[in-house]
Amino acid sequence: MSSTAAAPHRPWRNVAILILAQSVLGAQLPMLFITAGLAGQVLAPNPCLATLPISTLILGSALSARPLAGFMRRHGRRAGFIAASLIAAAGAVLATLGLRQNSFALFSAGTGLCGCYMAAQGFFRFAATDGVSPELQPKLISYVLAGGLVAALSGPAIAAATGHLTAIPFLATYAIIVALNLAGPLIFALLDPAPPVAGLASGSATPVVAAVPLHRRPEIVVAIICGMVAYALMNLVMTSTPLAMVGCGYSSETVSSVVSGHVLAMYVPSFFTGHLIARFGAPRIVALGLVILAGAGAVALSGIELTHFFGALILLGIGWNFGFIGATAMLTRAHAPEEREHVQGINDFFVMGGVFLASLSSGGLLNCSGGGTVLGWQLVNLAMLPFLVLAGGALIWLTLRPART
Repeated sequence: MSSTAAAPHRPWRNVAILILAQSVLGAQLPMLFITAGLAGQVLAPNPCLATLPISTLILGSALSARPLAGFMRRHGRRAGFIAASLIAAAGAVLATLGLRQNSFALFSAGTGLCGCYMAAQGFFRFAATDGVSPELQPKLISYVLAGGLVAALSGPAIAAATGHLTAIPFLATYAIIVALNLAGPLIFALLDPAPPVAGLASGSATPVVAAVPLHRRPEIVVAIICGMVAYALMNLVMTSTPLAMVGCGYSSETVSSVVSGHVLAMYVPSFFTGHLIARFGAPRIVALGLVILAGAGAVALSGIELTHFFGALILLGIGWNFGFIGATAMLTRAHAPEEREHVQGINDFFVMGGVFLASLSSGGLLNCSGGGTVLGWQLVNLAMLPFLVLAGGALIWLTLRPART
């Protein structure tokens, strides 16, 4: 009897806990994305570096992905998630000190450590699939990501309410981020450990991986490319949105409303994305996500009215949802259970590495174009095109490629 059959409620119990974690701890991510660039604009010695704290957040996530995957392979998902939340709490403390001391370097280092939680949250979607049938995996991935719906509402609201609560802007915001991360160990302690994975040698933490290298397994490569492009392009545009809107004369409260709408659009589709993947297949849903991302860029390029920002950011969120969940479903079906942490760690390293480069480029495109905010915003959205072509081309190649045994 399989471990899933012996404990049929374990996956659903873990999904409920992961949804709770995504809802509570996940609120810090929109808070960080809204405030880090604005705080960076005040603290940075050069306007082109304004979004560097967001870039260090994502770099911290990219650099944490593979070590965190290895740690979880040895000690389990629960221990990995607890460790990541404690590291992020320390990072939020460091960012708070950076704000108090007017230190851009200290603030950026703090957001970098917060990236460890971002990496852990990326593994929530994989943890939901541990020990379950391939048919159920897309639905569980979607349900876990749907937990971000609560974070989409609470995160921007907290950022708006606390941004100027103290004499030093955003100080209270980062104090709350500390508290959210400290709640992590209490939530993750409720996780039921996944069953042992066949393919691990007795007493060993080293997986028995397939003989074929990952770069010679096209299903995995294309899944990584599509996930990386979907996430990186979403971040490229979202990172610069608060600065672009403020530069176009909108208030921080209006910015929070647009970001809140964007994050809602990221997670609301999760209630049915898994069902769409089960019916139409992951590659088709990924393709639809890429088309919607292109539509987001087109709307953003058509003007700088509030409706343009809202429309572009909502389409951006929906496109990310279809592209990212679809790519995740492609990945989970392309590797064996005994390879899961190995492949997932490599995937998230490349995905978050792409997101880091996108966020780093975002501030430069927006602030250093020499043509003002409007031209910079246009350059940000035009930069999406070649990467959409790359991901779309890879997906078409995989679809047309002759099937092999």
